Amino acid sequence: MPRPKAVFICRECGYQSLRWMGRCPDCQAWDSLEEKVLLPPKGMGAGVEGERSPASKPLAITELGPIPASRMSTGMKEFDRTLGGGIMPGSLILLGGDPGIGKSTLLLQASAELSRRGQTVLYVSGEESTEQVQSRAARLGSLSERLFLANETSLECILSQVEWVRPSLLVIDSIQTTYSENLQSPPGSIGQIREVAHRLLELAKGSRVSVFIVGHVTKDGSLAGPRALEHIVDTVIYFEGERQNLYRILKATKNRFGSTQEIGVFEMGEGGLKEVENPSQSFLSERSIGSSGSVIVPVMEGTRALLVEVQALVTPSSTAIPRKMASGVDFNRTQILMAVLEKRLGMGLQSLDVYVNIPGGLQVEETAADLGIACAVISSFRNRPVPPEVVILGEIGLAGEVRGVGQVERRLAEARHHGFSRCLLPQSNLKGLINRGEMELIGVERVEALTERLFLAK
Repeated sequence: MPRPKAVFICRECGYQSLRWMGRCPDCQAWDSLEEKVLLPPKGMGAGVEGERSPASKPLAITELGPIPASRMSTGMKEFDRTLGGGIMPGSLILLGGDPGIGKSTLLLQASAELSRRGQTVLYVSGEESTEQVQSRAARLGSLSERLFLANETSLECILSQVEWVRPSLLVIDSIQTTYSENLQSPPGSIGQIREVAHRLLELAKGSRVSVFIVGHVTKDGSLAGPRALEHIVDTVIYFEGERQNLYRILKATKNRFGSTQEIGVFEMGEGGLKEVENPSQSFLSERSIGSSGSVIVPVMEGTRALLVEVQALVTPSSTAIPRKMASGVDFNRTQILMAVLEKRLGMGLQSLDVYVNIPGGLQVEETAADLGIACAVISSFRNRPVPPEVVILGEIGLAGEVRGVGQVERRLAEARHHGFSRCLLPQSNLKGLINRGEMELIGVERVEALTERLFLAK
């Protein structure tokens, strides 16, 4: 039977070469040749024309069997929420995150919980020995008879171990250390990552084995390796947070089996990762009441409403070029909001240092936080604290108008649940809003009215 042949293919023009070259001789692109494996067609070498397998024949959609709706629960509600309700059998899931953020800890805890529920799990570590993984599992209380460990980097050996163990879940930690013997390039190269990912995808779809692969993250926050890796897998999730911070955020950026708007919140402790069932309370636990530049904003993450603190610090600059920094919110959006405040309220922010921060490690991306950011900047600029019972939400346009936002009732319900009695929100959201007198709602149409509504209204 003919052996697989490795060739180098230009990702720009498709030129093929039997050896690697620094520059493509066809399109003249530099460093564009990537190693790939060409498998011989089925039936070649047998002397007769190969027959198609029955599985390759097209079938009417009505002839297919029922869609499997059962998912495997990880035993961690926050993890299941991010995945869309649990692990779909036969799915390929990519988990990324900064080094030391807790990716291996999260998967080891989930693997142990799955094994306790009767599932067989094979955890393959290419970066740590089995003794190191066992030591961590003992510290986390994650020892189970149905959890198998292996220290292997060869894909072919891993696949043979899968045939022997026959797990329901396979964990590869990490894909950058795994290599295929069909390629001569080193582990972690573009060709190796693509080849390993494609082979694991075939395993997942052909054997209904769910596969988790861990991917390293580069300095700019993207997954190391080709962007095509994200197109190969079914789900891409990121584990975010600061290493010195207790909280970790699990967020999906791609999910073929669920929403990408849900997040999971965890707290890192000595005993591993612990689920945070009430993130709003955790984010507000260290809130400084009575300080200027601090406001509370109800934001939506999927179907969940969260209360987060927005902090701003406006101070005289000691440099020739004043600094503007933002953490947890989009920097460009913050720049636009400061320009609107300068134009509409006459605030001289150009000569001042302005810092905006979301404590807790959460990244707020929706524009419903615009009004809260603006109020935090105004509060710090005037050195006047916002009343502690107030929550703020709304989008700000370039003309200074305050625009309406969605899912207001869910945001207000979360605010009422945590004891807030007043809300500053767009005037357009007051129409048809069911409040039942439980909160004082203050409508705002333009940013020019923010100072009066924010500090003077009682």
